[in-house]
Parts: sequence; structure tokens; C-alpha cells
Amino acid sequence: MDPKRFSPNSIHLFTRRSLLRAKYLSISAALIAVCAFLSGCSRNAEPVTETGFYMDTVVQITLYSDGNGDSCRQDIEKCFEITDRYEHLFSAHLEGSDIWNINHAGGRPVTVSEDTIELLQTALYYSELSNGAVDLTVFPLSQLWGFGSGGTARRPDDEAIREAVSHIDYHAVRIDGCSVTLSDPDAAIDLGFIAKGYIADRLKEYLLSQGVKSACISLGGNLITIGNKPGGQPYHIGIQKPFADEGEIIAAIDVTDRSVVSSGTYERCFYEDGVLYHHLLNTSTGYPEDNDISGVTILAPSSMDADALSTVCFFLGPDDGMSLIESLEDTEVLFITRDGELTASEGFPLPSATAP
Repeated sequence: MDPKRFSPNSIHLFTRRSLLRAKYLSISAALIAVCAFLSGCSRNAEPVTETGFYMDTVVQITLYSDGNGDSCRQDIEKCFEITDRYEHLFSAHLEGSDIWNINHAGGRPVTVSEDTIELLQTALYYSELSNGAVDLTVFPLSQLWGFGSGGTARRPDDEAIREAVSHIDYHAVRIDGCSVTLSDPDAAIDLGFIAKGYIADRLKEYLLSQGVKSACISLGGNLITIGNKPGGQPYHIGIQKPFADEGEIIAAIDVTDRSVVSSGTYERCFYEDGVLYHHLLNTSTGYPEDNDISGVTILAPSSMDADALSTVCFFLGPDDGMSLIESLEDTEVLFITRDGELTASEGFPLPSATAP
């Protein structure tokens, strides 16, 4: 499968995907303020911003009105309906979703939607591309660690980790038309590394079909822009500094009609006995990947591809990850080390003045 299926993303890069519903109102207010500040508008194009909560993250959409704010709000409401529909297809936690049904079928075939098949096929592509470092059947392990919807993160027992790892193998996913079977009945799918990007691309497609010329969409760490800001200026996006206070940036970039997606060890994590445990789990050992990377940001036309590649490149590391990105058309990467060092691909629009 060709990974270059394209669409775009935007705003301030708040990439904490562990947002809890209890924090929803305060975080939403911060995101709205940042969006308005960064996006700006011309005198005859006022921003209309609405915020929701889906896929365990804040979803914020900003459109620009030339006096017809009601039309903008209707388009945004439709975007939320689309997001809700996809969440009820792709979530591993919502009973009755396509993924939930597959995971609870005991190895029996399950008929799913064409959208789910499309996303599963792309997730399998990236599982194969990374040689299983990113694996869509990681759910038994991520659930064990508590990195999921409503879960309490904790360090599991070593034996339980070994048992969960034994059921991680993307080759167990068998697709026949719109039927999906897990050849290992104890395997389970988690599309968290790619689903938000897929949804962001679909939201952009809808807005373009409605004639929207300028907009920004945020699904947690997945940001997508349509066109430029009103007035023709690019969107100015801040990349969050790992483990810093919410909103503190380590770099800022200007983008037009692009997707920006970040993954990092700071997104969902906890400390136990002074040791950091994060959600980017090594599918071979069952423990959080221990490398020198704190964050990866991908810049690409497609949010789905950027979403997957941000995770793939984290596991590949700067050398192999950079080689992969340089082999892909119109795709750039930024690596952030534990010490705050920035390493960017040649085409990544990183001003030298932003380096620490």
C-alpha cells in the first residue's frame, strides 16, 4: 500500500493525549485562547471556534466567518458528528464498535465498515514497515499498563507482561473483503497510533467539500490546517517542550495546508520509584521503549500518515527514522532528545533561532 494518501493540520501543538474528562473545561479554554492568538484573522473574517471531547482528547475546530457565523457553527457541528461516528467504529474501548467487536469475537470473523477496513489496512502497512515495532495488536499490552480510556496507569507484573507480549503479532489480523479475523483469539487491536490522523483527514475532506478555504483542526497532538490564515499568512504552530508546563514551546514553525503531528514520552506517563514509565511500549520487551528520544514531530500533507510516522520514527530513532523520512515525498521530521537537542530533516521549517 502506498503511504502517501494526503490531506493536512494546525494551531498550538498541545500533544498530551492523556487529557482526562475532569480537565476538559480548563484545557479547552486554554486551547481556544491559543487558537485565536495564533490564527489571527482579517477584518472581514472572524474566527468561529468550537470544542468537543472525543477519542479521549480535546477536539477543537476553528473556521473563519465573513459574517455567516451560523454556517460555520453548522459545519463544525457536522465535524463533531463525523468524529463521533468514527470513534464508534475505531475505539477499542467502546462496546459495539468495529474494533471492540473484533477484539471480543474469540477468533471468529467479524464484518466491519469499509472505513474500518481502510484504516486496518493502513495500520498493517505501518506495522510491516516498522517490522512490528509499531503493531496494531498491541492492545493486550497497552491495556495491561493502563494506558487507555479511563485506565489507571501502573507497572504490571513481569509475568503478565510476558503473557501480553506473546499475543502481539500483526500477522494475526486477517482481512477478507469486509470481514476481519484474529487468528489468535487472545490478540486485540488498538488503532490509537493512527486513528486520530485518519479522522482529521476526513474532517478536512468534509470542510473542503463545503467550500471552506481557511480552517484549523486539532485532535490532541494531531493538527491540520486548510489553506493559510485569512489574509494569506501561514499558520504559526508551536511545538510543545517535552515535560515542560502545558503551553511552553521548544520550537515554532509556519505551515500552510499541512498536517503536524507529535508523539512523545511526555504524553501519557507516570513515575514509580523514581522511574519514568510512558505509553510508547516496546512490542518485544513489553516495557516502555528506552531510548534518547523525548518527542517526534512529523510534517506531512496527510494527518493519518503523520500520525503513524511520528510513532514509527520514535521507535526507529534519529538515524533510521531520518532515513525513512528522507525516502518519502513531501514529509519532514523533527526529533527532540531527552536533553532538548533538536535534530530536523533538511526540509523541516525550523528557524535556527528557536533551537535551545
